[in-house]
Amino acid sequence: MPFTPIHMGPGIFIKAILQSSFSLMVFGWTQIVMDIQPLIVLITGEGHLHGFTHTYVGAVLIAIFAALTGKYLSELGLKLISISKRENPISIAWWVVFLSAFVGSFSHVLLDSIMHSDVEPFFPFLLDNPLLGLISVPMLHKLSLYSGLLGAVVYYGIYLKNKSLKVKV
Repeated sequence: MPFTPIHMGPGIFIKAILQSSFSLMVFGWTQIVMDIQPLIVLITGEGHLHGFTHTYVGAVLIAIFAALTGKYLSELGLKLISISKRENPISIAWWVVFLSAFVGSFSHVLLDSIMHSDVEPFFPFLLDNPLLGLISVPMLHKLSLYSGLLGAVVYYGIYLKNKSLKVKV
């Protein structure tokens, strides 16, 4: 993917389906952490662009790191954007944090495996990438974009429905 934002489409869709059982903030943080290693390679010109961080073994380690740091960063972020209020603070459950981080890191490897020839997702067990070209890159981008748009519509549809039910009660 052309860096992190396009990875958010599937995350928005998953958030719409799972609602409070999924943290889009932790998912997004995981996307950023996943792409730090490729960013360093792009800046320095040295190393394997999609190296160890873009393997499923690397994704496990990234998910653990992103979960442990992302919980607190996400809760702080929710306070800064005034979603979490002082009188009623939002605390993201650890199981939600870990689920979101693992979905984030594994989906990142999956999506990048489909489009990047240098990704070896099953390293060290398999040095080949059987997922490469599973679908075309333009189709992958469309699926990511459309899943995000559909997720946003579903999420806000549920939000508005719940809001109108609260008003009627």
